[in-house]
Amino acid sequence: MPDPLSTTLSALADPTRRAILARLASGEATVTELAEPFAMSLPAVSKHLKVLQRAGLIARGREAQWRPCRLEAAPLKDAAEWIEPYRRFWEESFDRLDDYLSELKTREKRNGRKR
Repeated sequence: MPDPLSTTLSALADPTRRAILARLASGEATVTELAEPFAMSLPAVSKHLKVLQRAGLIARGREAQWRPCRLEAAPLKDAAEWIEPYRRFWEESFDRLDDYLSELKTREKRNGRKR
């Protein structure tokens, strides 16, 4: 059985599932409501929902005749914590690049570079 982070990242790998999560970030929705923007059948959307549910990213309630889905963000927090050092790495890399480019511009001005 894969670890929880692998399950989360696998569920997030699909753009349809990411779109479903984005929709659920604004509140609960039924399967029919979640299926509206997609050119796929309700059973196909239900399969995506099952993947998200297994990953712990959504919960499905039961209210009378409908089963609303809602976002469960805890696994996203774990994924964000795992990704954070890489984000810092890229920010630091871009900061170093920015410093280097500024230094090159300063040198060009100082040396009176001809165009």
